[in-house]
Order: sequence, then structure tokens, then C-alpha cells
Amino acid sequence: MRISVIGTGYVGLVSGACFAEIGHDCVCVDVDASKVERINRGDAPIHENGLDALLQRHVGTRLRASTDLCAAVLESSITFIAVGTPFDGTRIDLSYVREAARQIGTALRNKPGFHTVVVKSTVVPGTTDDVVAVELERASGKRAGVDFGVGMNPEFLTEGVAVDDFMRPDRIVIGGTDARAIAAQREVYAAFATTPTLETNNKTAEMIKYTSNSVLAAMISFSNEIGNLCDALGGVDVADVMRGVHLARYFTTTLADGQRVRAPISSFLWAGCGYGGSCLPKDTKALSAHGAAHGAPMPLLDAVIATNLSQPQRMLALLRRHFPELRGLRVAVLGLAFKEDTDDMRESPAIPIVRQLVEQGAQVTAYDPIAADAARKVLPDGVRYVQSLEQALQQVDAALLVTRWGDFQRVPALLKGRADAPVVIDGRRVIEPASVPRYEGVGRRALPTA
Repeated sequence: MRISVIGTGYVGLVSGACFAEIGHDCVCVDVDASKVERINRGDAPIHENGLDALLQRHVGTRLRASTDLCAAVLESSITFIAVGTPFDGTRIDLSYVREAARQIGTALRNKPGFHTVVVKSTVVPGTTDDVVAVELERASGKRAGVDFGVGMNPEFLTEGVAVDDFMRPDRIVIGGTDARAIAAQREVYAAFATTPTLETNNKTAEMIKYTSNSVLAAMISFSNEIGNLCDALGGVDVADVMRGVHLARYFTTTLADGQRVRAPISSFLWAGCGYGGSCLPKDTKALSAHGAAHGAPMPLLDAVIATNLSQPQRMLALLRRHFPELRGLRVAVLGLAFKEDTDDMRESPAIPIVRQLVEQGAQVTAYDPIAADAARKVLPDGVRYVQSLEQALQQVDAALLVTRWGDFQRVPALLKGRADAPVVIDGRRVIEPASVPRYEGVGRRALPTA
């Protein structure tokens, strides 16, 4: 099948490369000529595990990038819209989606035969039918559902493991306004015949995406509220509490051979310094705003958002237990990206943490395995960046662990036996408290011993 994908961000480029991997011919379209040139060299412009290998395997055969949207649409039978939908605080910005729809519609004006246009960008319920279809009809002079199909196919990709998520999907949601739009998407995903697939209308497909992300955000913020209570009570460790919760049959299953397997979703029931990234913060805020605009306020979701916004402050509060005065304090921030396995700094908890440290006069040393270049664009001046965990832990008074990088499991070994070991403020609860000389963790406050 010949596929065109509009947009080469995390969703668009990963989807295009994976479409090629399952046997389709795909062209990815972007307005940035330098990015297009880079992709056509087989060099991924974003950090995503496995993506470079896919580009090197398929660029020049089943995969290419182009700045020519019209040609890409004319040469394909189905087009996926995968452009950005930023949130401005009141509503999501649909300008990129609208422009993509207009240009696709203009191309369809001169194209004979039926073509399917599928929205893959995350958009609030009603957007595909009330915005995209309308723009397509206006620009093409044709009718949706008759001359071309309109569908909605949400993505469920996690940055860092997006290629694996695409190639081993847990579900496929196909939205459409007519049978031909549904059938075209079914053909695209024919390689995943055993994957549970839900076919529905476009509005429901859009709602599934927002609901999925909001559930995960709610689990994280709930865990953080429990952690904050554990800290206030003292003598209760939220890590132990959540391990006990995870043992329930809802989260841990016993296999026929007696092996106990924990459900992946339980990882969201874990306290930390807050969620970030391009999805959970934006999608929860957008859904809440969308609900309010339609006369359906969402106080529970608003509380999820508020808890997350305040959570990075817990790191500073834990630090002040040891150092009430931060001016001149030497602080290492371990991890800058919003999560491991990515260099994405969007909405990262590290941003407010570092900014406040700098504002209050701390001397900040920062280390992230891959996100330093991206961090320099959003963090304040005065931060010292180092190239290794060893360097980060030298001559500092405190180390704040913000991102769950696997390399940070080496912290206890690096601090063992050091008389000048910094206090470790564990914002992800990945370090055993007794494994380092001085420890503070989110959701834990030990009672003083008699």
C-alpha cells in the first residue's frame, strides 16, 4: 500500500518508518527541508530507540521524505496527518492540522478516485469531523464519505520505546465516517491481524486517546498524593505501600506455572516528582478545557493537573530539610529529560526544579546521558553540564535524581565509602534508602529513632 504521512515528529516519523517495516511504501512530508534531507540520509532527527536502524534499512526503497505534500498525496492512497497540536492554556492549537487538511484537500481536487485521509494527531473530540473534514471539503470541492474518506487513528506510542510500541501494539483503534475509510485503515494494519482492534466513529476514537492518557496521569497524581501523605505521617514509605497495592490480583497475575507477573500499568502507580512530556500534561489540560467549554467541568482531572504541577516542589522541600539555605549550595541534578530513553525536555520536572535552584543561588551541575543539548535551550544560564555520572557526583552537597535513567543505579556504588557523599534526593524512588550514606525520597520520612 502507498502511504503518505504529514509531519515527521515523534509520531509521524516513527509511524512512517514502521509502515515501511511492515511492507508499505511510505513518504513522510515536512516543511523543514533540512530535516527532510537528514531523513533521506538515513539519519533520524529525533532520538528514538530503533529508529535509526529502520531508516537505514528502508530509506531509498520503501521509505523517503519530501517537502512536496501535493505529490505525496497524489502518489498515495491514504494520508495520515501527524502534525503538532500544542496547547495554549485554553484550547489546542489546530492551525497545523487545518493547514495540513487544506493542502491535502487542494491536492485531492485534482486527484481521481477515492482517497482516505486519517488524523493521527491528538485532537479533541469532534475535530476530525467538524474541522478536518470541513477543510478537506472546502479545499477539494468534493464530499467526505463520497469522494474521499475521513478517519481517526490515535497513536499509543511512548517516547523512547515508540518503535517497539508500534511494532507490538496492544490495541488498534480505527475511526471512520464510512466503510471505505475503515477498510483502508484495516488494510494498513493487516500485519497485526491478531491485535485487538476497535472500529468506531471518529469522535469516539478521539475520546479514547484522551481518556487513555488521562487515566495514566490520574494514576501518577494519585500515587503522588498518597506519597505526600506518607511523608506527612512519617514512618510510612510510599514505595512499600505501592508494592503492597501491586500485589492485588488487579495488578499482578499468577500464571499456570506459578510465576507472578505484574501488569505494566502498575508502573504508573508509583510516586515521583511528576509527569511531563508532550502528551500527559497537554492532553489532560486540553480535555479539561474542552469539558468546561461544553458545560461539563472536570474537577477530578483538574486536581490531577494541580497535583502534578506542585510535585516538583517536593524535591526542593526535601532538599531544604538538610540545607535550609540554598545560596551557594552545590547541587547535582541527575536527569533532565522528562523520562528515560528520550532527549525530550517538554514539560520535564527538571525545568522548574533547576530554575528555582538557580534563582535561589545554588550552584547547579546537570547530567543527562543524551538530553544536555536540548536542555541548554530551555534551562537558565549558569548551569554547568558534565559528561558523566561520575563527574556529576564530584564535589557536590546534594544530588537530585529527577529522571529514571538505568545508569543512575550506579549511584550507591559511586558514593560507597565517601566521607563527603552528598545527600541523595530520590525523585523517582529507584535507589534503596539504605544503599547510600544520606537519603531522602519522595513519599518517605523516617521517624527519629529513640
